[in-house]
Amino acid sequence: MTPKIMIKTNGISKTVTTTQGQLQILKPISFEVKAGESIAIVGASGSGKSTLLSLLAGLDEVSEGELYIDGQAMQNMDEEQRAQLRGAKVGFIFQSFMLVQSLTALENIMLPAEIAGRDDAKKRALDILELVGLDHRASHYPNQLSGGEQQRVAIARAFISEPKILFADEPTGNLDAANSDKIEKLLFELNQNSHTTLVLVTHDPVLAGKCQRQLHMQAGELKEVFTSSSNEQAALKVG
Repeated sequence: MTPKIMIKTNGISKTVTTTQGQLQILKPISFEVKAGESIAIVGASGSGKSTLLSLLAGLDEVSEGELYIDGQAMQNMDEEQRAQLRGAKVGFIFQSFMLVQSLTALENIMLPAEIAGRDDAKKRALDILELVGLDHRASHYPNQLSGGEQQRVAIARAFISEPKILFADEPTGNLDAANSDKIEKLLFELNQNSHTTLVLVTHDPVLAGKCQRQLHMQAGELKEVFTSSSNEQAALKVG
């Protein structure tokens, strides 16, 4: 059976208004991501990686083109509708963790489930906290946790709603080598075990190489797609 297409873009672009006029920061991009696939978006700083990720996650609106998430047309939605789709299908992990400082680790993880009205929010949060190896830190606040622990809480929070797609912006960017290894292992375990589509932005070539495909961005354009097989990469020219 052919895998379901979870993300489909057809010429999506992003233009912003500056004091000098219109500036196109993302040129038309087209590609597809299958359900359960792992994708790395790579490229130099300023190449458009994070802008593309924000569009795919519904955190920002496309200026032109078509974007479909699990078959739903994002370009036809208003902000409230995009927020509903994000809540139902999308998880997001930020480089800076973005935890609520006044909430414990457990409460941070419970938050999305409580907003969604789940009756099992606490039980689900405790289960995921154990899954990421932090059940002994449930009552600790973010400032009492290490960077690696905070990122694991952020990942647990992203997964509590059982998203079909997990977006991660430099998930290991603020971590040392030991914690980066733990986070990488956790992300790919969750990707495989939950069949969650994983799309991440990274500067780390090792992390990017662990993904099934790499989308190489350059000056706002998608230049190449690299497929990974047995640690050997074949470059496929785009469009």
